[in-house]
Amino acid sequence: MSTEPPAPETPATEPPSTGHHCLVVYVPATHAEQVLRALGDAGAGRAGPYSHSAFVSRGTGRFTPLPGARPAIGEIGTPQEVDEVRIETLYPAAVREHVLQAMAGAHPYEVPAFATFPVHDRGPSFDEQGRLRSRPDPA
Repeated sequence: MSTEPPAPETPATEPPSTGHHCLVVYVPATHAEQVLRALGDAGAGRAGPYSHSAFVSRGTGRFTPLPGARPAIGEIGTPQEVDEVRIETLYPAAVREHVLQAMAGAHPYEVPAFATFPVHDRGPSFDEQGRLRSRPDPA
C-alpha cells in the first residue's frame, strides 16, 4: 500500500485561440443598422467569402441615468426601458481597437454596453475559413 499522496489533477487547458475575438454590443433598435454597417466596414463580421456577418437578437435594455450623465435617451434619475438589439460579431484580434472605435462612433449611447472575448480554435474538423472539412454522409 502506497503512502504517497495522490498526484495533483492536471489543470484543464484552454484550446488554442483562433486570433479572433467576439464583440457583443447592445444598441437601441433605431441605431442597429448604422452600428452593424460601421462594424462591418471596420473589418468585423468577415467569414470566408462573406462580410458584415453578425447575429442580432431583440430585447429590452434597462438603465437609470445618474447625476452627471448625458443620456441620449431618458432623464436623470428616471429608470428607462429601451427596445434594443444584441449584436454579436467576430473580428481579427489585430483590428480590435479599430472595431471598437467604429462601434463607439456609431453608437448613440454615452457609455455603450459591450463585451469582447477571444474565440477558441474550432478544431481539426474545420478549415481556416470556418468550413467543415468533410460532411458526414446522411443516414
